This record gives sequence, C-alpha cells and structure tokens, in this order.
Amino acid sequence: MRHTLPIAPQFYVTAPQPCPYLEGRMERKLFTALQGDGAQRLNDTLSKQGFRRSQNVLYRPSCADCAACLSARVNVENFTASRSQRRTIRRNRHLDRRATSPWATEEQYALFREYLEDRHANGGMADMDTFEFAAMIEETPIRTRVVEYADGETGELVAVCLTDVFDDGVSMVYSFYDPNRPRDSLGTYIILDHIDIAREAGLPYVYLGYWVPGSAKMGYKAAFSGLEVYSGGEWQPMRDPADFESHRHPLSNDPIAEQVANIALPDGKPLRNRKY
Repeated sequence: MRHTLPIAPQFYVTAPQPCPYLEGRMERKLFTALQGDGAQRLNDTLSKQGFRRSQNVLYRPSCADCAACLSARVNVENFTASRSQRRTIRRNRHLDRRATSPWATEEQYALFREYLEDRHANGGMADMDTFEFAAMIEETPIRTRVVEYADGETGELVAVCLTDVFDDGVSMVYSFYDPNRPRDSLGTYIILDHIDIAREAGLPYVYLGYWVPGSAKMGYKAAFSGLEVYSGGEWQPMRDPADFESHRHPLSNDPIAEQVANIALPDGKPLRNRKY
C-alpha cells in the first residue's frame, strides 16, 4: 500500500536534557524530518527562521525557560576582516581548498577523532564510530559539500567542513581541524574562507549555527563583523552582546504551541493559517 507524506511537515519536541552551553540549564529541541522532493526548499525556508540541519532532521532550540541560543550568520557584504583575522588568512595561505561530494573517508575520520579527543573528549560526539561519522557526512537530502583544507606542501589534511548550500548562502554544519596547530587559528580560518566561498558564489550569507550569550564556547562568533542573529522572529545586526543577556531569563521564551504556529513554510504561510 502506498502512503503519501503529509502536506505540511510534522513538528516534535525532544525530552529535556542538560544544556551543553549554559551550566545548570536544560535544553529542549523542536524538530521535523527533512525528506521528500521538497527537502531543499524546506531546508532553505526553515534555516532562515533559526533552524539547523543534522543529517535528515531540522531542529531549533525550544527550551522551556530560556531562549539564549540565537541562530547567527555573517552578512558577507557587511563583513570586514579585522587585523587579527587578516593575520590568520596570511598564516594559512599555504592551504589548498577542495570541495567534494559528501563522502566520508578514513583520513577525515582520523582527523575527526584527533580533534574530538583534544577539544571535546567529554562531548556528545566523543563515542562516534566510523559508521556514525559516515552517516553524519553522507546522510543529506539537500545540496551538501565537504570542504577540505590540505597543506599545499605535504598534502596533509588539516581541516574539514561539512557545508550545506542554501538559496541565500552557505551553512557550516560541522567543522573540525588539526588541534596541533593552535597558532594557525584554523577554526577562524575556515569561517573566513567560507565567507570567500559565499562571495565567490554571489551568496549573501554564511550561516554559523548558534551563538549563545554567556557561553564561552560560542563567544568567538561575535568577533566577526557583519554578524546577524535571529531574534524576535527576525534577523537583526549584532549589537553589544550584553544586549542579549535577557534571552536567558525564564520568561523569555514563547510557549511551544505558539512557536510552531508562527513557523512559515515554503509557500509563505505560517502553520497557524494553513487549511487542510
């Protein structure tokens, strides 16, 4: 028997679990499946509303008593590299960029393990095996590339970024790099190079994932000029990071039903106004 997918995506909420960014908080995610012929359009549309992709799922933080996680993107036209960022670009001029189809390799996985063991030994990905790594890279229903950075002299792979392509930009889904090159600031360099990638492709934005005021892990994103955050249902230029501290207040988040009702789908209609 043939079963057809519902006209509108179905949204679900995860069970609360400890927040990885703010100590003492609990996180909860709103998510929907990313599948079918309309996957690319759905991804493009929801990403502009603060959602992120993980394999074939789109998710957005929807915590009961906190709204600190703000989707962040760099407006390429408004970006100007700082003196420190220009030094980072010069230090990494010897790297060669190569963009490939989303296919996992043993070399990537070895670098990934080295990165995790040095930077995130106790994180949620610490136990990821080769099959799970391959799924993270390869299970994508949309336009995705693996951007690799190799030493131009030795050919050694030193950094990798799983990158989605939207109709208005590129999204850095996950990146990792050689942790034994701290002077090279490879994490910053990957972002700077993706700004160049977007500029070369004529795309206006580079999506960086979530910025969290008060989280040291996410503070580096505020160092990029032209940064915008999705707050209050719209994208707005980053001001003083302290202006967003109120998002950690227990009353800062809308009820989950209200959040879902206000989600706009590819046809432009919010879920609250749809007729079935």
